[in-house]
Amino acid sequence: MPSNPSPSVIVFDVNETLLDIDSLAPLFARLFGDDRILREWFAQLVLYSQTMTLSNLYTPFGELGVGALQMTADIHSVTLTDSDINEFKQRMNEMPAHPDAAPALTKLRDAGFRLVTLTNSASSASPTPLEKAGLSEFFEQSFSVETVEKFKPAPETYQMVAKALSVEMADLCLVACHLWDTIGAQAAGCQAAFVTRPYNALLPAAKVPTPDFIASDLITLAEKIIAKSQTS
Repeated sequence: MPSNPSPSVIVFDVNETLLDIDSLAPLFARLFGDDRILREWFAQLVLYSQTMTLSNLYTPFGELGVGALQMTADIHSVTLTDSDINEFKQRMNEMPAHPDAAPALTKLRDAGFRLVTLTNSASSASPTPLEKAGLSEFFEQSFSVETVEKFKPAPETYQMVAKALSVEMADLCLVACHLWDTIGAQAAGCQAAFVTRPYNALLPAAKVPTPDFIASDLITLAEKIIAKSQTS
């Protein structure tokens, strides 16, 4: 079977792929006495965002994030204060970039790829989280699922990007550290690049598509995408 042609547009997931959600860990350590509860909260957030989409409902991701935090607190019999919620929101808006993000984006930009982002998070006023993290300059456009009011991995989210950029679905390559995101992108007709950050791994199961590119860091992933373009 022939391999996919080299993509022309690289679409980056934002939360955890580019921005480091582990920066929230000190808050979870203080609230719950265990920073690993961060991962429990994030799993609840992803689960219920997808549940909302499957149920034809929509609540902005930030609101779901606060709701999932309250849910997690209730599960663990922890009482949250308004100050805790405000600190959570502030930390969410000020997550730093992963160290490999800017070097990888520089390589892809210099190689001539178009770069955009696609996030479950709602758009925000300047300075945006990407601006605060020093990454916004790399992207020609930032897309939010709020436009279609469906969360990834709904096909409409990826289709929105292709339509807005006037390209074919196969021209897009989604970069994410969440396999549920790459599965959705591939099912919609995109290519996919998977970065195996901590707490993320491949799913060995029947009919689960293997990403077109796989690496343990964004720099190596970028190099693989560039190498493919040079041999296509």
